[in-house]
Order: sequence, then C-alpha cells, then structure tokens
Amino acid sequence: MRKVTTPVITIIVIAICLFLAGCSQAQNKSDPAATATSTDLLKANWDEVASQAKGQTVNMYMWGGSESINRYMDEWVAPRLKEDYEVTLQRVPVNDINDTINKLLAEKQVNKKEGSVDLIWINGENFKNAKEQDLLWGSFDKQLPNFNQYIDANAPDIKDDFGLPTEGLEAPWGKAQFVFIYDSNKIKTPPTSMAQLADWVKQNPGKFTYPAPPDFTGSAFIRQALYETTGGYQQYMKPLDSDSLTPKLSPLWNYLNSMETSLWREGKTYPESLAKLDQLYANGEVWMTMGYDPARASNEIKKGTFPASTRTFVLEAGTLANTHYLSIPFNSTHQAGAMVAINFMLSPEAQIAKFDPLNWGEDMSLDLQKLSPEDQKLVSEIDRGIATLPAGELASHRLPELPSAYVDVLDNGWLEYVAK
Repeated sequence: MRKVTTPVITIIVIAICLFLAGCSQAQNKSDPAATATSTDLLKANWDEVASQAKGQTVNMYMWGGSESINRYMDEWVAPRLKEDYEVTLQRVPVNDINDTINKLLAEKQVNKKEGSVDLIWINGENFKNAKEQDLLWGSFDKQLPNFNQYIDANAPDIKDDFGLPTEGLEAPWGKAQFVFIYDSNKIKTPPTSMAQLADWVKQNPGKFTYPAPPDFTGSAFIRQALYETTGGYQQYMKPLDSDSLTPKLSPLWNYLNSMETSLWREGKTYPESLAKLDQLYANGEVWMTMGYDPARASNEIKKGTFPASTRTFVLEAGTLANTHYLSIPFNSTHQAGAMVAINFMLSPEAQIAKFDPLNWGEDMSLDLQKLSPEDQKLVSEIDRGIATLPAGELASHRLPELPSAYVDVLDNGWLEYVAK
C-alpha cells in the first residue's frame, strides 16, 4: 500500500475546504433566505424584496376556527400568491393566537434566531403583549406598495390598535364589528340595548349565552356590556388606572350576574368558544349567537349551517369595532416572503375578494376613496347576503375598542365576580 505523505494530505485538505466553501457560497446565492439581512429588507426597494421572496415558504399562524376564512386563505390567496409571486403560503391554524405569542416569547428567551412563525394574524391584547416583549420584527408597513397606495395610515382605527400605536409593526388586514345574530322566526323584535337584552334573557330562559372569557368573542361581549352599564365608552379612552376603574365595574358584574340563572344551562357552564356557541345556535338550543364578522350569518345561511330565518342586529348605542392586522415576528426566517404575502393581501384584488361573502365577507382595510372607479364599482355591486346589515348602518354604529390594557382586567374580573 502506497504511503501518502504529509504535504499531499495538506493539499487534499485545502482542496476539500475550498470546494466546500464554494458550495456554501453557491448555496447562499440560491437560498432566498440568505441573500439579505433583516435590516436590508427594511431599507430595500420593493423589487429587491420581491426577488428575495421567490421560492420561500411562509408559515402563517392564524386563528383557524372559521371554515370560510380558511377556505379563502387556502383556495383563493395561496394559489395566487404561488402563481404570481412564487411564494408558498402555509396556513398554520391555532385555537388562540395567544399561544403563538407565548411560543415566540419562549423562543426569545432562549435566543432562537430562526423561528417557525413567519407571519401572524394579530390585534388587541396580543399585539400589546408582542410589542411590549419585543417579539415583532420591525416597522415594515411603509415598505409595502399597497399600504402606501390604498391605506389611510392616519385614520384613528388604523394607526392605533386597541388604543396602542402600531408604529409600523403591523399592517391592517381588515375591519370587524360586533353584531348579534338571531333567528327571526323565534325572535320577532330583537333587543336594541343591553338592558333590553337582559329582560329578553329573563323572559326566555335557557335561550341565550355567551362564550366564557378570555375567549375573544366572550371578552368582547362583556366589554359591550361595560359601555352600556357604566355610562359609555368615552371615560375609558385613556390609560388604565386600576384604582379608579375597580369601583366603576360593579354595575357590570351586577348586570351579568342578574341574568346568569336564565342563561343556557342556568349559567352553570358557558361555551368555551364561538364555534361552540354557533353550534348551539345551529342546533336550536339557543336563539342567538354573536361575533365580529357582520357577514358571517349570511355565509352560514348559504352553507346550510344556520337557518334561513337568521338575521343580525346592532344596538342603538352602537357596537364594538376594530381593525385586525398582519405582523412579522422578530425571528421569522422568511421575512421577504412574509412582506410579499402581506402586500398581496392588501391589494384591491385580494381585499375585494375578501369583502365578498362568497369568500369571507369581511370589511376591507382599504380606503374606498383610494380605489379606482372600476374597483369602487365592483365593491358596490357585491351582494353581502340577506342577513348582512347595510354598510351605512354598520358604520353609523361603530364604537371604539377599549385600550388593550383593560382587556385582561375585565377578563380576570369576570372570572372572579361572575364565573365563581
């Protein structure tokens, strides 16, 4: 056997190292995630962002409790994003986006720089927690061409999320408004105030309930009750002062407790989610449900889930309305792909499709006046369904959300003074 000398071994080692280095450089050039840094993307022109995004798979973490929303994402958004921009959108459904916030927090604590969450559907308390814990990537909204062209960035319900400035950390995806859903065959005249609702509940025992907070919809219901039982929302449009708030909450707890024994199952248990409440309504066990999607009732009628006699109403004093957003976590490994996905979902094409109840039926985040005359005509011609209130009626009954710091206080108070 021929002996290999030390100089020969050295040459072989050097050659291997050079070969591996060349492969690494070639791989970096072909790997979309390795061609630019996060800081570069926040300064890059859009063509550079779109180029880097090609070939990336974006993991989007979002609430997965709506069949129509999931179908819109999987069958309308994802195929077009793939075909037009070469970005693959992978929807990751979660029951509560707070679980995703906790996941990001855990990754932050162990300094995990390459996370699995690239894009997140977020607002309210979850945005507050993410912002305070520095879990979001950076101020990216002004990098998006569709944000700059079609969004009114200075609108109060755009620039603030539950009273907290967004500062570009999230881009507005859509607008929601709280509505009550009822069976018009069983309820001829729906209540027009929270006081009338309580009277109706007592007159129709077992036919009403609401999801248990901190479920998002259940939490909204008690905030709605807060406004009408304590003298309106204006007093709460300021930073939280726990000492002054506590005595104001007694009328709220008294209101909720006054009708508890008349609720479904005598208030001994509450639905754990909006999906469960919808099921109770669809089965006829309760005669009302509720939620933040004004067109959902029409969608459920078309699917045959809700009875054809289903309709919606808002209260005379108004109902809660908010904007929800899309954001990019601090350790997203496909930030360029996430930006391209968000920009596409803010396009007139995607927003008008989302506005159509055949796909979702949710209100757009775009400023209608910024759309072309052709797109404005498309919007005006969409039939949002028999159970969907007119846009003007909804808009005239919009009430601002509480600053997000109040949400936990109210949810915890409900557990202490109502659930127990």
